[in-house]
Amino acid sequence: MELFDSHCHVDETQFDADRAQVHARMLQAGVGRFAVLGSDLPTSRHAVEYALSHESAVAAIGFHPEYADRCDEASLAALREMAKAPCVKAIGEIGLDYHWPDNPSRETQAAACEAQIALACELSLPVAYHVRDAHMDMIDLLKRNKPRLTGGIMHCFSGSWEIAREYLRLGYYISFAGPVTFKKAPKLQEAAVNVPLDRLLIETDSPYMAPEPVRGRRNEPANVRYVCEKIAALRGMDAEELARVTTENACRVYGLC
Repeated sequence: MELFDSHCHVDETQFDADRAQVHARMLQAGVGRFAVLGSDLPTSRHAVEYALSHESAVAAIGFHPEYADRCDEASLAALREMAKAPCVKAIGEIGLDYHWPDNPSRETQAAACEAQIALACELSLPVAYHVRDAHMDMIDLLKRNKPRLTGGIMHCFSGSWEIAREYLRLGYYISFAGPVTFKKAPKLQEAAVNVPLDRLLIETDSPYMAPEPVRGRRNEPANVRYVCEKIAALRGMDAEELARVTTENACRVYGLC
């Protein structure tokens, strides 16, 4: 299979001890390309450095909602400069996360997200969104900013088919990670069955969100094959064909074809 892990953090310290082996397992599993995402300025810089040193990688840069209070004018200027690197193919991961009570306020998260949407529009880059427990507010925010939207990815999608349809109408790709393989995920699996093939992506979000049958362990990009196999089974199609289609979709959204 030819696989594209559309969202991972293989550059993080959790992989320092065995990164060479992790990359070997990626190749063995057919993961020929992958995207490395930033969540603040240091991790964005590291993602760029990592992608520049790995021909099969692309980078996205931005402020995760957990760090929205760090997204000021100086930081946006730094992202703008960073985006000049040829490996930078998206702004992300940005968005809204209401899950943790100690995250920045909802107003701060929204302001940071909108500022980065404006930057993506300025740079003509797609956006990778992180949305947790905040889908209705995210949809409202996107609708407010519709003239500036540049398309992109709803990463590690966690909503229902009804929510997915709203994002599809706004021009986004829907990316599924490990949770779609879990036994108690009927709404997520319904979405995975119904998202049009030409708007479907797969990812690991590694080292987080490990799929069955490796749930509870450190996740890694090679495990994207389990996501592919599960969605293919749900849709009644060949896993190699789903791998091919999602790879083409990832190349399209990241501007590689």
